[in-house]
Amino acid sequence: MIRINENYLSLKGRYLFKSIADKVAEFKVKNGDNGLIALGIGDVSLPLAPTVAAAFSAAAKGMGVTEGFHGYAPYFGYDFLREAIASTYSARGADINTDEIFISDGAKCDIANLTDIFGKSDVLIPSPAYPAYIDVNVMCGNTIKRLELSEDDGFVPHPDSGDKNARIIYLCSPNNPTGVVYSASILREWVGYALGTGSLIVFDGAYSEYITTGEPHSIYEIAGAKNCAIEICSLSKCAGFTGVRCGWCVVPKSLKVGGANLNALWQRRQSTKFNGVSYPVQVAAAAALSEQGKKECKKQIDYYLENAKLLCDVCKKCGIICYGGVSSPYVWVKCPKGYTDLTFFDLLLEKARIICTPGSGFGCDGGFIRLTAFNLRSATVTAAKRLEKIFCR
Repeated sequence: MIRINENYLSLKGRYLFKSIADKVAEFKVKNGDNGLIALGIGDVSLPLAPTVAAAFSAAAKGMGVTEGFHGYAPYFGYDFLREAIASTYSARGADINTDEIFISDGAKCDIANLTDIFGKSDVLIPSPAYPAYIDVNVMCGNTIKRLELSEDDGFVPHPDSGDKNARIIYLCSPNNPTGVVYSASILREWVGYALGTGSLIVFDGAYSEYITTGEPHSIYEIAGAKNCAIEICSLSKCAGFTGVRCGWCVVPKSLKVGGANLNALWQRRQSTKFNGVSYPVQVAAAAALSEQGKKECKKQIDYYLENAKLLCDVCKKCGIICYGGVSSPYVWVKCPKGYTDLTFFDLLLEKARIICTPGSGFGCDGGFIRLTAFNLRSATVTAAKRLEKIFCR
């Protein structure tokens, strides 16, 4: 007998961003796509930095000759890239060994694949949140508890000291979708809570390079975190790798659950189910982490942060409340009075020809939408002018 994973039947019909793409496609059929500005899905628009592109090209060209050819990559990543990543942690006061770093094809895959090494578990997810956190745990049949966040707490999650259950806890800073960055004191609260309850933190640092205000870039900047946290990072948004695909997962050797060493389990999982990231991509990733690469990528990050500022400024000018956009490429916008996130989405699409993301897709109660700063400057300026024309009267 063949059986399906019946947990899939509990998922919403379509993944959030696929639903938006379908709705926009329907709009284009009826109205054409002239002038549409995409501020919805977080895909970058700037090309790879020169140093990164040159390294990528040279490595790919080298694959065409015997002496430069590389077959299967090491399961956990080439040493040169793992060493470059370890150095970035060291520069921030976090002691991470190369054998605790696992190269992957992106943060989203690691978020999903990590569930392989756990059995049925209780999970805690602050909401609103990146929808993959919810979906991958629904697929496993895990018991999900949502920690509802709101404007009252500034969308900052705090642990419930009265809840002593051991759970897998998902934290993301800078947060997607709210753009809020978590302070060291907040992260210390969570590390202390995890150590006290036997919980495990999955820390999503995909946007950490956008932090400009002094908060921690890594959970491992907090004492004790290596005994209770796995960290996931990505080059997608900080180095333009959305289509190139490269990230990493840190699983400390000191990390255990039920007496089992998670680093060893993750090694076993990856060597069985993953054949590594290609050599040219890893060479490009190492170039992005070089001193020159960091300088060039920082210029791109600053470019997107300026886009975010433009969006925040027009919202404030029009009396629209927003969050994020300072140390984050995302702007979390409160819908004007009389609008839900879905009706506001429709208004922006039809009247301003702007594509946003409804907040309800992130588990929000429907009162917010998310704008991204990843489009080109000219498009962002045009979008800001359209918003001003509609709302600043």
